[in-house]
Amino acid sequence: MAATNHAQAIKQDSQTYLATALLQLLQTKDLSDITVTQVVKRAGVSRMAFYRNFETLADILTAYFKPAIDARFDDIRQQVDVAQKQAAISQFFKDYADLLRLASERGFELVIQQLFAANMQQLYAELLAPLALTESQRKYWPEFMSAGVYAIWRTWLISDQPETLATIHQLLATFQTSTLQALLKG
Repeated sequence: MAATNHAQAIKQDSQTYLATALLQLLQTKDLSDITVTQVVKRAGVSRMAFYRNFETLADILTAYFKPAIDARFDDIRQQVDVAQKQAAISQFFKDYADLLRLASERGFELVIQQLFAANMQQLYAELLAPLALTESQRKYWPEFMSAGVYAIWRTWLISDQPETLATIHQLLATFQTSTLQALLKG
């Protein structure tokens, strides 16, 4: 058992070193310009350590961002009040504003967007569960809403939040409510 714990600790350390190294390299280079060799060299681990843990550099970013994004959405799911949910989502984006800008500039935003979308779709699926909707409505409305919510937050953050947070919350609430009402009528 001790060897297993030790092996797990080494694996976790390797993952942490690789993520740190990649994020450091992304400060000055686009993801497409970074190689596995550069990351492992900076991390001080072997190529084998990389390939034991990941297949691609994007996998490092997914492993790095997924726990934080999932945790934020778990917080949102546990808060029943809509205002609290919106506050939790906005706090997530504020916490990650600088990384989102970097992701946009350095070509790895898709990783964050995919993790966000998966969580938003799960959140909306839970919201729609008690409603009498067709399979197509259940499939496409969460896709539509998650893409829209992400795009609004992204634009707001990258443009240095010109509108108030209350304005963004109201806009999102209006879009969500009106599209859901249209969906229920249709």
